Amino acid sequence: MTEVIVCTTCRPPGAPRDEPAAGALLFEAVQAAQGRGAEPRVRVRGMACLSSCSRACSVAFQAPGKHTYLFGDLLPDAETAEHVLACAGLHAAASDGNLLRNERPARLRSGILARLPPSLMGPDE
Repeated sequence: MTEVIVCTTCRPPGAPRDEPAAGALLFEAVQAAQGRGAEPRVRVRGMACLSSCSRACSVAFQAPGKHTYLFGDLLPDAETAEHVLACAGLHAAASDGNLLRNERPARLRSGILARLPPSLMGPDE
């Protein structure tokens, strides 16, 4: 199971505070896209602040025993949402979670902020 975490508080620099956060809009778009054709190995959740504020909007992919990825500079629209879910499907299918750049959907080929190795600790450590 790959978990997609969408920062719900992301705002590009200078974005007005009286409008919905771009991250919240992206989260809604990802949820809507998932509702149209859910990948059974992908779970989506929103989280307030992934601490990538200067690179809004941001999304992370994580799963036990796999690389964790953090992407930023994403657009909060339906096309990005589809690309996020397609990339999550690739992450779920990869035994180690490795996402090769040329295999990722176009909107996730750049904007990578971090690729963290799988944890060395087991669930009981």
